[in-house]
Amino acid sequence: MSDRVLVIMDDPFELSSVGAALKLHGVDVVGEAGKKSTAISLFRSVQPTILLLDMHKTNESSIDIANTIRKESPTIGVVILAPCADIRLVGEDIALLPIGTLLVLKNTLNNLNALCEVLSDSRNFEMDSEVVWVSGGITLREKETRALMSGLSDIQIETLRYVANGFTNAEIGRLRFVSEKAIEQLLSRIAIALNIQPDPRKNMRVQLVNEYLRWIGAPSH
Repeated sequence: MSDRVLVIMDDPFELSSVGAALKLHGVDVVGEAGKKSTAISLFRSVQPTILLLDMHKTNESSIDIANTIRKESPTIGVVILAPCADIRLVGEDIALLPIGTLLVLKNTLNNLNALCEVLSDSRNFEMDSEVVWVSGGITLREKETRALMSGLSDIQIETLRYVANGFTNAEIGRLRFVSEKAIEQLLSRIAIALNIQPDPRKNMRVQLVNEYLRWIGAPSH
């Protein structure tokens, strides 16, 4: 059976662009979906052999979508495009990915031929296969980011995400059931771990947010 790809992306422009580009490269794109309900419905009707998902920016988790479909189709290949080298930064847990998932850093895909190869490879997994990062063309910055992120705990990463989403120290403290002072100390430790030097001319929270935005590939201000 030839590969039949279902593309799932929440950005309408990326969805149409990637789907059209893959078709031009000879990939049999059998469906395109922007949200979970549509993706599940299409999956059941068009019976793809491969899922290509973007790491969603909305509240719908691409990992949840992949796991839901994999339960119905245990042999389906799964490729997920990730915006950063540590998916905890976007609120995802690598331990929850379906077995054999291929994770691809979006900014390391030099051309669609490379993506087509990854799609073909995604079906070649065993029941004990691990999640694999496809790191072709990975930049020095991404390697440095992975090294920095590996030194941060899940709690520190989550706190950093709260800061980037505009939560005050008091709000984060209430969410974590700790004092505002404890959050201040936690942010200071994160800054030290990320080599952000104290500078009276710069707000530390702004520096942390800018670093976070840079890591996930979003524009900083």
